[in-house]
Amino acid sequence: MHQFVRDLITEWRRLGLPVSGETVVVAVSGGADSLSLLLALDDLITRSKLGHRLVAAHFNHGLRGDESDNDEDFVRAVTKHLKIGLAVGKGRIPSTGNLEQNARTARYAFLSETASSLRSFAVLTGHTINDQAETFLMNLLRGSGPTGLAGMHPVRALGNDGGTGDGNNESSVPPIPNSPISLVRPLLTWAKRQDTEGYCHDCGVEFRYDTMNEDTAFKRVRIRKVLMPLLEDFNPKIVETLANTAQLMRSLAEQGNSDSGQPQSGELGISNLKDLSEAELETTLRGWLGRCRGTTRQLELKHIRGIARLALSRKSGRTAELPGGKVVKTAGKLTYHKNKVEN
Repeated sequence: MHQFVRDLITEWRRLGLPVSGETVVVAVSGGADSLSLLLALDDLITRSKLGHRLVAAHFNHGLRGDESDNDEDFVRAVTKHLKIGLAVGKGRIPSTGNLEQNARTARYAFLSETASSLRSFAVLTGHTINDQAETFLMNLLRGSGPTGLAGMHPVRALGNDGGTGDGNNESSVPPIPNSPISLVRPLLTWAKRQDTEGYCHDCGVEFRYDTMNEDTAFKRVRIRKVLMPLLEDFNPKIVETLANTAQLMRSLAEQGNSDSGQPQSGELGISNLKDLSEAELETTLRGWLGRCRGTTRQLELKHIRGIARLALSRKSGRTAELPGGKVVKTAGKLTYHKNKVEN
């Protein structure tokens, strides 16, 4: 058994995932990470280490013309050779707004629908330690708090809102309670990009490469191509270091989320905030907003501090604007209001 496959089954057991009798949807782009995951799972099923029905899912964004279509053809050929079922989705991605987020939203809506229709217990993605490190840096630069710096979760509930995506903002979206489908990243805590590429080469499979990964117009690409190499000069193990830090922050965030003393409603009394330290105040406000909004995505430190100033000022009837909503101070309390969407 290849060491990559051995490490995968070890992580599968550590995560407490079922070993048989389920349908598993694997998101496959054609790149090394997702392809190595598919190949390793197929090997484990062939060896009877896992007894699941395996279905690959590929979403053609159509953002790269013929290159996107060639990716789809490649995935079709691989799954046909492995005799693995394949679900393919296509969609027109809106050009307005954040292109990466729009693509992610469409892709995860497709994955959620596919998993639901197949009654799959989970959607698996090939995110690696490298992705975790890059996500940590993206959220750090954005001014995220502990929840955002926690990075991606190895196992969480899957939603269809696109917020459970590729790690740019996903980590700040709390799992959906009682969701029947999990989003699982079985490579996240142990596999690096060089491991996934090496395993594909050892299997004799040439993976696809997305040329958009060279476009430094995207922040994640600049982090990968410019910032990460600079940090490696200071610490050759920077990828592992950042991923480990994300794990520590995840433990801190989970500890904070489990605090039953935290406010649960859309209103927050101001009197209890005045004696808090600056760090405690910001943590409390971030947690409250996360519960009110269902996510802390797009919340930056400047937003949290703006609400803190609003809470501690002597004036009432003032408003702090947030992405997708606002906080209003009146009658000794803060109230969160979601923006109304015009039809």
